[in-house]
Amino acid sequence: MKVGIIGSGTMGSGIAQFAATSGCEVKLYDTNQDALDKAKASLEKILNRLIEKERIDSSEKNRIQSNISYVNNLKDLSDSNLTIEAIIENLDIKKKVFSELESYVSEDCIIASNTSSLSIASIAASLKKPERCIGIHFFNPAPLMKLVEVIPAIQTSKEVLDKSVEIIKEWKKTVAIAKDTPGFIVNRVARPFYGEALRIYEEGMADFATIDSAMKDIGGFRMGPFELMDFIGNDINYTVTETVFTAFYFDPRYKPAFTQKRFAEAGYLGRKSGKGYYDYDKNGKIVPRHPKLISETQKSKIGQQIFNRILVMLINEAADALFLNIASAEDIDNAMTKGVNYPKGLLAWADEMGIDWCVSKMDELYNEYHEDRYRCSPLLRKMNRENKTFFN
Repeated sequence: MKVGIIGSGTMGSGIAQFAATSGCEVKLYDTNQDALDKAKASLEKILNRLIEKERIDSSEKNRIQSNISYVNNLKDLSDSNLTIEAIIENLDIKKKVFSELESYVSEDCIIASNTSSLSIASIAASLKKPERCIGIHFFNPAPLMKLVEVIPAIQTSKEVLDKSVEIIKEWKKTVAIAKDTPGFIVNRVARPFYGEALRIYEEGMADFATIDSAMKDIGGFRMGPFELMDFIGNDINYTVTETVFTAFYFDPRYKPAFTQKRFAEAGYLGRKSGKGYYDYDKNGKIVPRHPKLISETQKSKIGQQIFNRILVMLINEAADALFLNIASAEDIDNAMTKGVNYPKGLLAWADEMGIDWCVSKMDELYNEYHEDRYRCSPLLRKMNRENKTFFN
């Protein structure tokens, strides 16, 4: 199979590496020759590290490298069976690239976007054959993360959807099919992990480290929300939050926080700038700060309150995604465990905690704040009345 990748940044290069590893003939396109040279050198380092870790041998390295060619002319993708765009999150730029690309590729070539939040329908509208367009959203790092969200636009044909799912499954990835709505599954459902943590901090309930510890120690998350925002980059995470908030017609559930805005404005972007919610040394490790002194009993009590509050908001968002037919219950839970490494699927977690617990906790928050941000999903209420669970 011949695959064209548009954009040689981190995501584009990662997708190219994975497709080449899966046996595809890959052409990685970028207008910037320096970027292509950097991508080629980066792949060399990655494959050498895999050899050192004894995950591949030199012959496998040569096979993967021979499957990738680096091109700076969009016409070079003309023989592709599948093209995946992974460039800047700018709708006008994407539409311009797609429109030009369509004039070069065959009529049965699938044209896909790796966008994490933009409308697939809008991108598809730039094509003469919009039924060939689809969203194929990988997660970073693409060679390692198991999940791929597949997002058909309202114009996408069933044949293109079926073929896209078949290809991704052949690449040994887990597919989650999502409706074409802002954030799809993961970037929609995960918003409270950051947003509610920021709200808790702004209320003065706890500092960054205490909030992160609660989610790791009690919830089993690999990283706390502030560690993760620093890892992603506060500029990127804030932009995604702002985009989702605007796209949902300013629904208060997705409202950005002034704290994150100010950190982004100050250039406190996280690991990549050496300073974010934490300070980092030259090796990217967190420099310890003096923690706020509280007793272990008080820390345990506050930690449980923090965990409960963020967890129920995540569950509520996942339940609402199911209620609005964004994806199936199985795909929603797969998306969160395999797309962002959550310790459990949120809907399975809801079953474990009890649907009545979820409704009660959401109502407690709403009664305290009287903000629409804390409205309980109608699906949770209905399930509680009917004594139902998501999976059992």
